[in-house]
Amino acid sequence: MNLSTAATATAAEEEDESQQEIHIPADINWEMLDKSKFFFLGAALFSGVSATLYPVVVLKTRQQVALSQVPCIKTAFWIVRNEGFRGLYRGFGTSLMGTIPARALYMGALEVTKSNVGTATVKLGCPEPTAAAVANAVAGLSAAMAAQLVWTPVDVVSQRLMIQGPVSTCKYANGFDAFRKIINTDGLRGLYRGFGISILTYAPSNAVWWASYSVTQRLVWGGFGCYLGKKGNDGCGGGGYGGGVRPDSKTVMTVQGVSAAMAGGVSALITMPLDTIKTRLQVLDADENGRRGPTVGQTIRNLVREGGWLACYRGLGPRWASMSMSATTMITTYEFVKRLSAKNHEVLQ
Repeated sequence: MNLSTAATATAAEEEDESQQEIHIPADINWEMLDKSKFFFLGAALFSGVSATLYPVVVLKTRQQVALSQVPCIKTAFWIVRNEGFRGLYRGFGTSLMGTIPARALYMGALEVTKSNVGTATVKLGCPEPTAAAVANAVAGLSAAMAAQLVWTPVDVVSQRLMIQGPVSTCKYANGFDAFRKIINTDGLRGLYRGFGISILTYAPSNAVWWASYSVTQRLVWGGFGCYLGKKGNDGCGGGGYGGGVRPDSKTVMTVQGVSAAMAGGVSALITMPLDTIKTRLQVLDADENGRRGPTVGQTIRNLVREGGWLACYRGLGPRWASMSMSATTMITTYEFVKRLSAKNHEVLQ
């Protein structure tokens, strides 16, 4: 009798917990999207995000190519005082022109890969959380590699424009002028300088970021569930919220933003040395276009000679801030775009 009563109580508790779970909105995969709407809205919204964060990218680039460590705030004041606020947006037009096709390639590769790999890993018998993390990692890797085909030339040109004056003695009238001069002196190879190390920087970084985001989001939702449980005075089970909890859109965006910021900070720290080397390779020989650029080994030796191994972390503050803010705005914008582009809005429930 006692065993039967205990079993019944346990079953009731399990049923109660299942009824009180947090109902997270369903993920929207590639097949659910209106593609034309997805790419149009993505291009428009991400252009706005790029405009907001661009000054931080300029500060990071200026710090990375400086021959000595200069505080970020001091660099910002120097640019505004000597070049005006326009100095914080040097090369932005060129960057924006490249952002639209690069983002389109990125989003397309990301969603197609994530959908296909996720389905394949589930069929292989992987648990759903593991399958999601693997799919996100592979999708981030492939998306970064696809985007770099467009982004590397744009990066080279826009960074050359960013450092005009303080580091480079070569002058460009605009992005088209810089593009023409690089092609005339270095050929197509000049536009793809640093392509290999860009792949080494962004591909693993994206894989780590998307996998971390998948895992972190689950952890944050778990913590959110514990908070609701304590608020309901019944431990971490979510008591007091019979029938389950359906978070509103603000809560969903907050959880996504916090998860993205945490993942972005980790990725910035891990890949900072590679990003510094990449930037140096792409811009420091801008005033000597007729000469072959430095090798990776020479760039590393120059950095170590200038400030030891810590020189590889110049610009970490702006990059950390940029990646964390970019990750937060990117993922909330990205998820918003996906939900606006869903063919069937019932998936949002």
